[in-house]
Amino acid sequence: MKIDVFNHILPKTFFERMSALREKGSNMQRRIREIPALFELDVRFRIMDGFRDYVQVISLPSPPIEAFATPEKSPELAQIANDGMAELVAKHPDRFPGFVAALPVNNPDASVQEIERAVVKLGAAGVQIYTNVNGRPLDEPAFLPIFEKMAELDRPIWVHPARGAGFPDYQTEQKSKFELWWVFGWPYETSIFMARILFAGYFDRWPNLKIITHHMGGMVPYFSGRTGPGLDQLGARTEDEDLTVYTRRLKKRPQDYFKMFYADTATFGSRPAMECGLAFFGADHALFASDSPFDPEKGPGYIRDTIRCIDELSVPAEERKKIYEGNARKLLRLRLG
Repeated sequence: MKIDVFNHILPKTFFERMSALREKGSNMQRRIREIPALFELDVRFRIMDGFRDYVQVISLPSPPIEAFATPEKSPELAQIANDGMAELVAKHPDRFPGFVAALPVNNPDASVQEIERAVVKLGAAGVQIYTNVNGRPLDEPAFLPIFEKMAELDRPIWVHPARGAGFPDYQTEQKSKFELWWVFGWPYETSIFMARILFAGYFDRWPNLKIITHHMGGMVPYFSGRTGPGLDQLGARTEDEDLTVYTRRLKKRPQDYFKMFYADTATFGSRPAMECGLAFFGADHALFASDSPFDPEKGPGYIRDTIRCIDELSVPAEERKKIYEGNARKLLRLRLG
């Protein structure tokens, strides 16, 4: 079985509420309406039927709830989203064996309450957060209770990159050009998030913490020489502070913590990228995901190309099975035949 752990959907009630809050005619609204598989189940099911033994663990797409809802409104939106996804799982268990809960991360106290409700009561497989909270890093103390709660429940955290054109590529400019904020900015966002979490000592504090990074861990696998021998020399390039204090606090090398993250296979049809990520994280920490339906075909393209890449991998059959379903069954505690 192929268990797609990172793909996106918009439950009807959440979609309607989100559309009412977002500016009419915005680019986000236009793009979403051009991808009917996000909100029309019949379209989505026809796409899924094109692949044998294929199921989806569903989650909300970007943008984050906190990007368009205040801390006062975001908790209600998260509840609407999670109730909607839980209903889809209950109605279509053969299609959706699980869902990833949304959180109102700009309201950390409400996020902890929603984790308890969504995971314990609704049965969510885990929760989704983004690489920053309206520009704030996730290693700020305010967000620590979210990680603490997930470690307590021993459920995974999905991490989706978040960055927009308002983050310029050069200091002399006001915005990023040519959508490079997405092409290169999102993998950078993921990598920075991973580094900040490990230097915050979260894996030492909670050794069972499970974090699934989108798009095969961003830049980290390709730059393993820098995250390895490079970060072993942390502080050598900094004169105004002693950065070695951070590595002395850690129980392991930074590289060892990077390998504790999980990564999905959503590399948009690039087998070399997938091979690089698999070589870094290993088969035990890789999970099948497509990022559907955000491909040029509005649904089937990334699923088909990701399956092709995995089938072309020069790995033993047991490792391929772990990537397709074994790791997801174990990590997400899915009940499947």
